[in-house]
Amino acid sequence: MLIVTSVNVNGLRAAAKKGFVEWLAATEADVVCLQEVRAEESQLPEAVRAPEGWHTVHAPAAAKGRAGVAIYSRREPDAVRIGFGSSEFDATGRYVEADLPGVTVASLYLPSGEVGTERQDEKTRFMDEFLPYLKGLRERAAADGREVVVCGDWNIAHQEADLKNWKANRKSSGFLPEEREWLTRVFDEASYVDVVRALHPGQEGPYSWWSYRGRAFDNDAGWRIDLQVATPGLAARAAKAWVERAAAHGERWSDHAPVTAAYEL
Repeated sequence: MLIVTSVNVNGLRAAAKKGFVEWLAATEADVVCLQEVRAEESQLPEAVRAPEGWHTVHAPAAAKGRAGVAIYSRREPDAVRIGFGSSEFDATGRYVEADLPGVTVASLYLPSGEVGTERQDEKTRFMDEFLPYLKGLRERAAADGREVVVCGDWNIAHQEADLKNWKANRKSSGFLPEEREWLTRVFDEASYVDVVRALHPGQEGPYSWWSYRGRAFDNDAGWRIDLQVATPGLAARAAKAWVERAAAHGERWSDHAPVTAAYEL
């Protein structure tokens, strides 16, 4: 069994003070993918930068205090790659992947975007470059007899079931028609599978992000934007997948919750 968890930590230094360290010590995951780390390795305490029993790879953004992704694995990866061959995005702390026996695990932090601003244009450029890479990654993995899972904050709710207040967000970044269509292309053209949705068809959520504003968490008015997107062979071996939603608002150490899947290898 390979257990993989993905979580946007909303600043790893802050999360470490709120419960991330304790969560990591208790998790049964074999691999943990982090997004929005927002720190250089040198800024992280030892217990977070290189915790005992874990092999870590950090890919911070060149712009300090922004983005940043990481992968923690109990087994040392056979190979690690930062970025996906993009002159614009490889130094922005958006993507890292690690080869483990038979499977490549990636941590993705797709730009969030903001309608009518350069941030949305940046998101579009990222998506335009990343889709061809995903196709090539799947093809290379298949040629090597490997599977792939791209975990992370994809910052797109694919369907109406993926966010509580979808009617009010039809013109919001993260639920724009062109973004949703792009994610459809990831599934149809690039032949990847949304693992959580495949195991939880026909239901609302399970949501993975709730705004800190108002009572979004208490009312479960969330978004399902944290995904594990896998090649079909690996997705077919997913025995279960779940969101590790905190028991109460005060127990959260991020505005996102860990998304975990167990694969029978």
